Amino acid sequence: MTIPAKVDLKNLSPVALVEFLAGMGKEKFRAVQLMRWVYQRGVSEFTDMTDLSKPFRDELVQRAYISRFTPEVVETSSDGTRKFLFRLVDGKSIETVLIPMEGGRNTLCISTQVGCAMQCSFCLTGTFGLERNLTAAEIVNQVCAVREQHSVDNIVLMGMGEPLHNLDNVVDALQILYAPTGFDYGPRKVTLSTSGLVPEMGELGQRIKVNLAVSLNATTDEVRNELMPVNRRYPLRELMEACRKFPLAPRQRITFEYILIQGINDSQADARRLVKLLHGIKAKVNLIPFNEHSGSDYRQPSDVAMRAFQTYLLDRQIVAVRRAGKGQDISAACGQLKGRLEDKQ
Repeated sequence: MTIPAKVDLKNLSPVALVEFLAGMGKEKFRAVQLMRWVYQRGVSEFTDMTDLSKPFRDELVQRAYISRFTPEVVETSSDGTRKFLFRLVDGKSIETVLIPMEGGRNTLCISTQVGCAMQCSFCLTGTFGLERNLTAAEIVNQVCAVREQHSVDNIVLMGMGEPLHNLDNVVDALQILYAPTGFDYGPRKVTLSTSGLVPEMGELGQRIKVNLAVSLNATTDEVRNELMPVNRRYPLRELMEACRKFPLAPRQRITFEYILIQGINDSQADARRLVKLLHGIKAKVNLIPFNEHSGSDYRQPSDVAMRAFQTYLLDRQIVAVRRAGKGQDISAACGQLKGRLEDKQ
């Protein structure tokens, strides 16, 4: 007789948890109790859940478990940025970055895959290739682990991997992040970044609310094809049309991430084309200087070029924010810590 595998409760969305407990003959309110213990109190042992009856706790021990992460490595930058390396049960590793923001608030950048299949030429993670998707539990556990020691005010799904390439697990994780008995963040506190998987963008907009960020990085198909191979499947015309169709709240904007690379996409001609691309879209542009690393020949733009690019957008009533590089004295760019440590092994 085969013994059923235990279920990791952190893999279950709030609805799935109710269904799991119903299969045990338990009432709906038990899911509320469990989520409060797991996410609000950080408890990972059923024996510590003192408002549950002992028979119920014993049955949970037989059927389920609660996973948790402990960082294998933590690097801290002089600017307060912290990078965490988490080792997964199969020996693979992922990165999570806590970024201090103005006003004493913290933003947590989490991963959704081990590696990435998108192969963006400026991204070190892409050189690892895609090893596998993260489970909902592995996505959520990054938040749980960091919150044990630090406050987390906002979450961005901008770490390793393409979130829309792992859509089902990402949606389950978002439902846990939003649940009042989970983390209770709410959609305004969470941003998902995509390289531009057009069909999945439409599906995301239908399934759940979230702030959308699009990694754009070029204003012509020719340049974007080289920087981001996904553009060969979903060129700029299709991507921008998907952005126009994406459901937004009245005051919500789509964030366009634009990594400025010297001599590649930082000219005034690029700025002019970007203004045309964004016509008719409620947009905000994050201008990010390329974070140089040993695996790339690309270079940061000059400060003069960055200022001129931003000024051109601002003069045409486009919200354009220059994002300062964070954690540059540690392995803060996506994939750098993983790559450096694995090179040593």
